[in-house]
Amino acid sequence: MIIKSAELETVCGITSKLPENQLPEVAFAGKSNVGKSSLINTLVNRKALARTSGQPGKTQTINFYNVNKEMYIVDLPGYGYAKVSKEVAAKWGPMIENYLHTSRHLCMVFLLIDLRHKPTANDVQMYRWILSNGFSPAIVATKADKLKRSQIPKQIKLLKDTLKVIEGVPVIPFSAVTKAGRDEIWELIETYVLK
Repeated sequence: MIIKSAELETVCGITSKLPENQLPEVAFAGKSNVGKSSLINTLVNRKALARTSGQPGKTQTINFYNVNKEMYIVDLPGYGYAKVSKEVAAKWGPMIENYLHTSRHLCMVFLLIDLRHKPTANDVQMYRWILSNGFSPAIVATKADKLKRSQIPKQIKLLKDTLKVIEGVPVIPFSAVTKAGRDEIWELIETYVLK
């Protein structure tokens, strides 16, 4: 995919109405600090389109990035981070659920999981929730560069076993540092979204 343009077009908070987009949407979900913003920056070849932070819970809105005026990358708020007040965290769930239920142009959901760790109960819940909303998620196993190459297959098996991943669901090891996995993610988007 050749990126000609990428811009943050719409930011939706807890009380905002979702935009009436006419272009296909691809959503990225994952727990706080899993690397969603870094992944988005890597996909669009920008250093700071999506704001990254060492502090979990930075993305507290649903952000719509218009890419090449042909699709939207949708960055969902991270889940499962304790330092955000319980009231705010409680509102994110319905906000994400509302988006998954009501977006008429959502074509694909990528679930990001930190490859270094066993998926959490929140990850399992999110995976099931995406399935129950009628989507077949692709799984991006982030931070692959932080593991030895020999450890990656074992961690992917742990991820698949913990989530009870359905056969055929793609699991892509990804690194924002080395850009490993970037082409595979675009390939899936081009196959299922920009067809």
